[in-house]
Amino acid sequence: MLVSNSDRPARLHYMANGFRVLTPGDHVVCAVSGARIPIDSLRYWSVDRQHAYASAHLASEALRPQ
Repeated sequence: MLVSNSDRPARLHYMANGFRVLTPGDHVVCAVSGARIPIDSLRYWSVDRQHAYASAHLASEALRPQ
């Protein structure tokens, strides 16, 4: 049986210059907004927090010191 990765969240390990797929899927969820981010559109993440972000603005908001 062939299992499709569509409509399934992926689990990724975020690194400084990319990410490694731990569990295949077609999207990840933004840590701030909860928006679905297609894997091929993912551009912003935190290596330290291991979170994905939907935009540069959301990433900077999340990473701003409190």
